[in-house]
Amino acid sequence: MKVKVKQRAVYHKIAEVEIEVPNDVDEFNVQDYINDHEELWVDKIDKQMSEAEYEYGFGMGIDSDWTDKDQESEWRYEIVNKKIGGHL
Repeated sequence: MKVKVKQRAVYHKIAEVEIEVPNDVDEFNVQDYINDHEELWVDKIDKQMSEAEYEYGFGMGIDSDWTDKDQESEWRYEIVNKKIGGHL
């Protein structure tokens, strides 16, 4: 009798970079500013992601900001020292 033994393991990477947003940008417009100025962060986040180590699991328990449990990938922003942010 043949029996297959299988394992499904999930690994993740997380990367983050900080960018400067002008002080005159209202906190409710930060998401638009980030999306309109990808040149400030896209290459940096790609570099960080390529250098990040794989970790076991989905990465949902790392901090409470990761909320899209049914998604394979999630993009967020956070205003430093204000705990204000959201999805990109």
